[in-house]
Amino acid sequence: MLPKHENDILQHPPQHEEEPGLKRGLKSRHLTMISIGGAIGTGLFLSSGAAIHTAGPGGALLAYALVGAMVYFVMTSLGELAAFMPTSGSFSTYGSKFVDPAFGFALGWTYWFNWSMTIAAELAASTMIMKFWFPNSPSLLWSSSFLVLIFLLNYLSVKGYGEGEYWFSFIKVTAIVIFIVVGILMIVGIMGGEAVGFKNFTIDDAPFPGGFMGVFIVFIAAGFSFQGTEIVGVAAGESEDPARNIPKAIKSVFWRILLFYVLAIFVIGLLIPYTNPSLQGDNVMVSPFTLIFEKAGIAFAASLMNAVILTAVLSAGNSSLYASTRMLYSMAKDGQAPRIFAKLNKRGVPVAGMVLTCAIGMLAFLASIFGDGKVYIWLMNAIGITGFIFWLGISISHYRFRKAYISQGHSLDKLPYRALWFPIGPIFAILIGLIVILSQNIQAFFSDHIDWGSVVAAYLGIPLFLGLWFGYKLIRKTKFVKLDEVKFDFDKKYD
Repeated sequence: MLPKHENDILQHPPQHEEEPGLKRGLKSRHLTMISIGGAIGTGLFLSSGAAIHTAGPGGALLAYALVGAMVYFVMTSLGELAAFMPTSGSFSTYGSKFVDPAFGFALGWTYWFNWSMTIAAELAASTMIMKFWFPNSPSLLWSSSFLVLIFLLNYLSVKGYGEGEYWFSFIKVTAIVIFIVVGILMIVGIMGGEAVGFKNFTIDDAPFPGGFMGVFIVFIAAGFSFQGTEIVGVAAGESEDPARNIPKAIKSVFWRILLFYVLAIFVIGLLIPYTNPSLQGDNVMVSPFTLIFEKAGIAFAASLMNAVILTAVLSAGNSSLYASTRMLYSMAKDGQAPRIFAKLNKRGVPVAGMVLTCAIGMLAFLASIFGDGKVYIWLMNAIGITGFIFWLGISISHYRFRKAYISQGHSLDKLPYRALWFPIGPIFAILIGLIVILSQNIQAFFSDHIDWGSVVAAYLGIPLFLGLWFGYKLIRKTKFVKLDEVKFDFDKKYD
């Protein structure tokens, strides 16, 4: 028999009514497109060709499928947590509640660091993209203009962020769907001349010319392409009816990974031989998307893809500002960040957090001094493996949540969304996450001259996270939360 409070919950599930503060302005369509758009970044448009060149068509397909499986399990874990406990603090709150307050503190600040630095990186990337059309224009003009744009989208209201991300994601999704349709027509010979079939999967040493190491290198790199999918968990705190809309968004994860990455990589591998030297490039002129559109006879293919990639960059910047400021807000409410970041304007927007995050974003202005490409590489190295660290944190938090939930005798039927394959899912994600974190830049150790600067940059996120975790633990004397001590606030309203 269920406890009395659980019977009440089953008959009258909590609606998570908003407290004065954050506004639940994100509708179901916003949440769905945020979850879709979060998985599509510049990595797919620019780096997919290099992945095929390194590991071959079969190797790239296998690597992306394995990382896709990891991301799927991370997102189902997040879906169970966010549907039951929708809060803008998300990973920080879950880590504190189900693992250790110091663990949650480290996750929250690492997450903020990751996405605030991502804003700077994306702004630096935007200047390189705009110089495709305006080669002699000043970098400061574009980075400052786009920073103002994403600031205004977030400053207006959460709905402003949601609408901006909806249309940014819509453009990206449309481009990929058109690409896949055109690619399939070319494969069978309806467009672009003779049908290619599967011959590019059998040339030379294909489909696995790079062997195990080639697959492993692409496997590591592929993980960065998926970062951003977890933002839907942060958005849960400002969504309408999260118990219904979060599971709906999470359930689409499998299909978008299959469609947008695995199928796109498959089409590229069929149409372009892995031996094509153009696949080694990382600019829009040799993007596999551009090459295939040009072969299909689509005019202005390079300009078209440059516009799509610009959209992906602005989408990443828009989401980065949103996610990082909401994390600061939640941590400030929990006493893990200065209280000023918990203050909201009348539209429910944490402006102080936005200002601090945008100040970090201004690092992109260094491009005017040191050069666009160099600053972009610096910033991406600084971000490093932090994305994998908070994915690991999500999986660990979910594992602990479910174990505590069951050990205290609560019914799984009460959960608004139940992650499949427990405990296999989170354990698989934890193992893959650890492999990726510990194997960063492993190819550097096999070269004649090790670039220790790049090696240090690749592993920077590990001491950052551990320093935050154990530093907070030492100062606050926090303790590991035992399963029977976890408190489930069934009647609490989250924001």
